[in-house]
Amino acid sequence: MADLPPMEYRLLGRTGLKVSVLALGSWLTYETAFACLKAAYDAGINFFDTAEEYAAGQAEVLLGKAIKKYGWKENHLVTSTKICPTSTSSSLIAQTARLRWRRLSGASTTSSTPERPFTEAHPSGLPARLQTHVVEQPQYNLLKHKHVEREYRWLYNAPHGLELTVFAPIKMGILTGKYNDMAASLPDSRMAAGDKLNEFVKSFAASFGNKTWQKRLAVVAGLKPIANDLECSLPQLALAWVLKNQNVSSLIMGASRPEQIAENVRALEVAKRLTPDVMARIEDVVQNRPKEEPLRFE
Repeated sequence: MADLPPMEYRLLGRTGLKVSVLALGSWLTYETAFACLKAAYDAGINFFDTAEEYAAGQAEVLLGKAIKKYGWKENHLVTSTKICPTSTSSSLIAQTARLRWRRLSGASTTSSTPERPFTEAHPSGLPARLQTHVVEQPQYNLLKHKHVEREYRWLYNAPHGLELTVFAPIKMGILTGKYNDMAASLPDSRMAAGDKLNEFVKSFAASFGNKTWQKRLAVVAGLKPIANDLECSLPQLALAWVLKNQNVSSLIMGASRPEQIAENVRALEVAKRLTPDVMARIEDVVQNRPKEEPLRFE
């Protein structure tokens, strides 16, 4: 991957850890997992997102096997895991055993985790070496970003210093443009394959409701000329837009083929071309900038 741009790194909140701005989610198929993990590592990615619920725990197993297979040094990598409402301390121990790691490099919550259970886990419920409320993992993309840009904006500065590791940067594939023509084949979809492809697309669209679905397809169609002018793909444009937010420590991407990782890494170059004028063009298309509201509490 000599033709790829150099990886960029940002601090992961107050942890002192430097993580690659692109992270790889470990929810991968077994057949391609090792190739994708190695491609990510070779591209400079040092941050891997996982959870015991991904692929019934096999995602963690595969990551651990890749570390051993390729001889990667554990202190060169950062992994995040999930503490779900149904998790127990024994499950965290089991995760560590499967990964053969001496310690978890980080523990983060997703935006769907109730606040109270996680608060109760601090400090007695978590090892002292783990910092809490350092990183939040919300969904963040061109189609959904209200929480990140409005509701969290008071938490980015001192004394909180919250940082983000975001997921769904291409909104489950919608921002790739592949769903705009529902009659077309979608060979690169990680979420559908085989004879039931058309049924999946119809069901996927129905889950949003026809009005919302058509509106989102119209947004994607409007972004296409901007991507063409930048000489990049729609996925690269979507990733680059997310990377422009300096409160994002790392963007979690998925991949089913090593080639997809290479394409995503090239979004680093695209991000440098997103001038204020280009960002304004993008906003003119999506028209969903959150309305700023005053802080209602101290």
